Amino acid sequence: MDLSELEAELNLLLTQMENLPEDKHEFYLQLREKLAGFRAFGMPVPDDLARLEKELEKEFASDLKSSS
Repeated sequence: MDLSELEAELNLLLTQMENLPEDKHEFYLQLREKLAGFRAFGMPVPDDLARLEKELEKEFASDLKSSS
């Protein structure tokens, strides 16, 4: 998969997030997968997406702690 395909998938993912906000966890998993692709190619991850990834990671980690 090349950079343009990754960018297109990321744009699609962001559009899906706008349309399906009730499934945040699925979005988080997809976001992590796409950003891992960027990192694997040595591409810089946009700061706003990296922050979003970290925020969602913290949110789901705290959800796990509170349910235990």
